[in-house]
Amino acid sequence: MCHRIVPMQLIEVEYLLEQRRKTGRARMPERDGSVVVPDAYPGKQLPLIVQDESGELVAAERIWGFQSTIGSSSKLVFNTRIETALSQARSGRGMWAAAIADGRCLVPVLAFYESWTRNPPRRGAEVRFGLPGHQAFLLAGVQAENRVSIVTTEPNADVAPLHSRMPLVLGPGESSVWLGNDYASLANRSSIRLFATRPS
Repeated sequence: MCHRIVPMQLIEVEYLLEQRRKTGRARMPERDGSVVVPDAYPGKQLPLIVQDESGELVAAERIWGFQSTIGSSSKLVFNTRIETALSQARSGRGMWAAAIADGRCLVPVLAFYESWTRNPPRRGAEVRFGLPGHQAFLLAGVQAENRVSIVTTEPNADVAPLHSRMPLVLGPGESSVWLGNDYASLANRSSIRLFATRPS
């Protein structure tokens, strides 16, 4: 369950998209070493990449987590199981049906964390994951009504030893697939390699 990420700043996402428009390549800006960008948690604003009405990629911000109300209680749902979302997309019913059909988006990050739930070295241990050779990368997201949720899937070989789920990490060239009609093909992330920074 992804509940902590290292986000990009909105201004960095805007720069990245501007470089993509000008040069055809999305380039991460140099980050001033004195700038500290705090990790993001559910309930906070996340910078995203969304499609506007013309299909152009633009930067936006959304609150991380959908509000779910059952009876008199309300909770924040900040992860979306790809299996559940695909099932709801087919039936046209459920919390994620509209968001997966029409609200797919990209969550640019420098890293994400997973809690170590399988034989952790210590209580509350977390492991930071990155994409080898990439300073920043994209997670699959779904959004609606100023809210965003990070899509999760079965873990690959890098995450499976410590957790039963992982964010749907997009590899090079896969952002257009996630935003296109063949998005369901990305559910299996076994071919994605990640590197871990393990807790001391």
